[in-house]
Amino acid sequence: MLASTFLKSKKITSEQLFMLSVLLVNGGNYFYNLILGRLLGPSQFADAVVLVTFLLVLSFLAMTFQLVTTKFSALLEYFDLSSFINSIFKLSVITGIIIGAIIIALSKWLQQALQTQNSMMFVIFGTAVPVYFILSVNRGFLQGNNQFKPLSITYQLEMVTRLVLTVSFLLFIPKLEPIISVSIGIVISLIAGFFPFKLMPFIERMSIKSSLILSRPVKHFFIVTLFYELTQIIINNSDILLVKHFFNSYDAGLYASLALIGRVVYFMAWMFVMLLLPKVIELKKNNKNTTQILFKYVSYITLLCTVIVIGTILLPETIVSLLFGDEYLEIAPLLWKYAVATSLFAIANIFSYYFLSLGNYIPVIISGIMGMMQVAMIYWFHDSLHTVVLVQIIAMVVLLTGQVLYFCQSKTDQNHSSTPTGI
Repeated sequence: MLASTFLKSKKITSEQLFMLSVLLVNGGNYFYNLILGRLLGPSQFADAVVLVTFLLVLSFLAMTFQLVTTKFSALLEYFDLSSFINSIFKLSVITGIIIGAIIIALSKWLQQALQTQNSMMFVIFGTAVPVYFILSVNRGFLQGNNQFKPLSITYQLEMVTRLVLTVSFLLFIPKLEPIISVSIGIVISLIAGFFPFKLMPFIERMSIKSSLILSRPVKHFFIVTLFYELTQIIINNSDILLVKHFFNSYDAGLYASLALIGRVVYFMAWMFVMLLLPKVIELKKNNKNTTQILFKYVSYITLLCTVIVIGTILLPETIVSLLFGDEYLEIAPLLWKYAVATSLFAIANIFSYYFLSLGNYIPVIISGIMGMMQVAMIYWFHDSLHTVVLVQIIAMVVLLTGQVLYFCQSKTDQNHSSTPTGI
């Protein structure tokens, strides 16, 4: 009651509350990874990071369903919305089952390719895949209807459950293999994230014969969003998986800690992306200018990135030692460089999601090209961890340059088309 009175007196909006919640969740997820790094050491941490990376890959794939649900939950009227939710829900279930089955079937091959200690980690993880896709549809519905409080709760429950269960397993059930503890913690945390499940009224009205057919605009946005999320997967996670493939477990563990510290920029920036999408859609729906809100969010992200990069330049060893311990100090000289690469990507990402929400998909293609370029460059140039980081800086400089140039060109074309011609 006192907290509610305080929030009202300070006039904290639901969006601001959601941003605070996202900070809390990202902080908790970050702490989860730090705890794993300290409890497991570089070699075992490398295996754990494979699962965490798979979870991130899954989150990007599931984000396709979340973004599509977000957009059309905000645009459709009740009758059309009900039909849409029925279709997108069933599609998410089918997709999740197929992807989960593929991961389980390829578990032995994944163990060999990524040099992990066992294959059971992939089997357990595969069972969680359908859950995550359904969860993402529910979150998209909440986001599209600006229900930020329940949206915050579902993220918080997932984070807290994963953190508490995994740490408890590692500390109090030492006979259980660490990587199995991590796997089980992930599965149960995703189930916990179902609450609150706001899709229930729609599911109750679903019939066995209900259509899976989506309208053309939905299909179009879904396919483009899926392509873009695949580029996000490549840019965000290909480096960790390739390093795990090419380097030994110790070096892969060191690199994983480097990536985790450097990616704090991306985790912090994600809360702005979550707020940007519905705002731009709403402004476009009302025929209002969207450029100002883009500049607003770009300035926020740029300031945030600048502060973090300066911190990694001035105190690299202190940061690594505090977060992971002295076992990981070898990667301290690379910290600021990785932070620069991640910062460039975070800023470029704002432009990509801005255009995606406007139905302009050229930046998605630009991201896809650069994602493949990054994979190719790391594949050919990986003689050291330093080279891997430099390759990513080069790729992200090109990506951000391409996005900015496209934005400038699109605004120039827009101004020309709106300028009246004389007789």
